[in-house]
Amino acid sequence: MPVSLQGQVALITGASSGIGKATAFLMAERGAHVAINHFHDGANAKAVACEIAATGGQALVIDADVSDEAAVARMLAAVVERFGTLHILVNNAGIEQNAAFESMTLQQWQRVLDVNLTGQFLCARAAINEFLRRGPDEISVALGKIVCISSVHQTIPWARHANYAASKGGARLLVETLAQEFAGRRIRVNAVAPGAIRTHINRIAWETPDAMTKLLDMIPYGRIGETADIARTIAWLASDESDYVTGTTLVVDGGMSLFPSFAKGAG
Repeated sequence: MPVSLQGQVALITGASSGIGKATAFLMAERGAHVAINHFHDGANAKAVACEIAATGGQALVIDADVSDEAAVARMLAAVVERFGTLHILVNNAGIEQNAAFESMTLQQWQRVLDVNLTGQFLCARAAINEFLRRGPDEISVALGKIVCISSVHQTIPWARHANYAASKGGARLLVETLAQEFAGRRIRVNAVAPGAIRTHINRIAWETPDAMTKLLDMIPYGRIGETADIARTIAWLASDESDYVTGTTLVVDGGMSLFPSFAKGAG
């Protein structure tokens, strides 16, 4: 039986496409009221909200740059005004700006860190303050749940993506530190680290047969991941089913981080 999120309020950043979109649909299906954050992608975000509303769910669309402190404050205020509070934050918004390190600009470095790491900090801080303001209620065992979307590249180095890998490595320790700091107040903080997932952001890695063949050589399980694989994991971490789980990163990668090139090694 699917885990229930009935009556809970979830804010999902970067929810107009990809993993965030799949998560918004699944959480709404499981009874949550969903705030769909996007940044200048209003048409797609509104389409997600309309589809949720068509099936009887409740959704709010919010345009906000997660790296902007004032915008994040306005976003949380809008969620509380519409739904009364917040129970779940899914820190999903993220970008890539790859470049060879010797030619990577400060702007490329800074923008990726601003969105992928500072954005997670700002949203987590705002969510935690709302959890503490509201206090315990009967909707969930925990005071609040935060799920940060990381990447297998929080541990696997990635040439030409120094900014991205650094942001995800930082996110891992942010998650672990927040979990340690707030566990005593019953706020759970976890992460999901996807491997290769079929999304628009990485389509170059899978959209041609040759690219897919090369990609599958790195995935022992033999298939590319789908956004639903990640959404189901996020929903579980946000539910009472995982109430004793905090400070953990669930790696969802079909075995990519198992160093598959060693599977046929000598000896």
